[in-house]
Amino acid sequence: MPKTSRKRRSGADHGPSTMSAGGGATTRSGNPSSNSGPKHNNLITPNTSLGQHFLKNPAVIQSIIQKSSVKSTDICLEIGPGTGNMTIPLLEKSKQVVALEYDHRMVRELNKRVEGTPLRNKLHIIQGDALHTQWPKFDVCVANVPYQISSALVFKLLQHYHFRCAVLMFQEEFALRLTARPGEALYCRLSVNTQLLAKADQLLKVGRNNFRPPPKVESRVVRIQCKQPPPPVNFVEWDGMIRLLFNRKNKTLRSVLMTKSTLQLLESNRKTHQALAVQKKQDSMEEENNDDENDNSKKTIKEILEEILEQEAWKGRRASKMDQDEFLQLLSEFNDAGIHFC
Repeated sequence: MPKTSRKRRSGADHGPSTMSAGGGATTRSGNPSSNSGPKHNNLITPNTSLGQHFLKNPAVIQSIIQKSSVKSTDICLEIGPGTGNMTIPLLEKSKQVVALEYDHRMVRELNKRVEGTPLRNKLHIIQGDALHTQWPKFDVCVANVPYQISSALVFKLLQHYHFRCAVLMFQEEFALRLTARPGEALYCRLSVNTQLLAKADQLLKVGRNNFRPPPKVESRVVRIQCKQPPPPVNFVEWDGMIRLLFNRKNKTLRSVLMTKSTLQLLESNRKTHQALAVQKKQDSMEEENNDDENDNSKKTIKEILEEILEQEAWKGRRASKMDQDEFLQLLSEFNDAGIHFC
């Protein structure tokens, strides 16, 4: 997934109130403050220098909760609970809410909201950075993710294969990238990686006027459900290939892979894999397979790539037009020929 800017500390304080004011990286913020429930949000002024935009429409909050399909037996992970207007109804519907929050002002406000109520025992607050804090086990995740940590947070989320679903609000363009299809302008490495590991659906568009103060971008709510079981692929290897191919997604595979720097990288990877293979004890079948690999080891990386890319299936192909099955097949052919991307 694309690297995110981390010039400012990013964390759980980016709750469902966070929207990038200019369509780029956002910074720390609190969670939605709606007109529902106690008006504790009036005590906290949105800090626009941190990218804070409080969600003021209770109907949007209720819609997000409804679409998350929370059960009474569920543990909910809420990233960026802020002042708690999403947290309170989640507590009422679930077994427990684990709230990840960085902003100490929001933590204080959350505690005030549940103090002296039966909900207090169902709320567990973790103050810290969402990207660097260990997440507990959970069934459902609800969050609004700032642009600057969106990719990193989605990737971290997808490492937790056993949750049922996540309902997340993103800056609109980022949300559309998650579900972009081959041939579409927004189709990118993020699209391919997300769709390898999960099913992503657009649920709801949230206009700027639903926030206080209004941001300069629209938002969208997306539901993510991990594929079960996860695909049988080495994700580091997969992502290495996808990263290379999408650096210039509209160029042919040959143009991308035949550069001097890429050939040097692939040759270095091959030597590493060969050295590791020598260290392993091999049974007769493995030795036989390695004999086949040794036939390719006599060829240069460029020669092996040319043999593969001259096949009709890959001739003239571009990453921007390829789907999941084609990428999986291409990676399999590369690996069988001794070409590795990590």
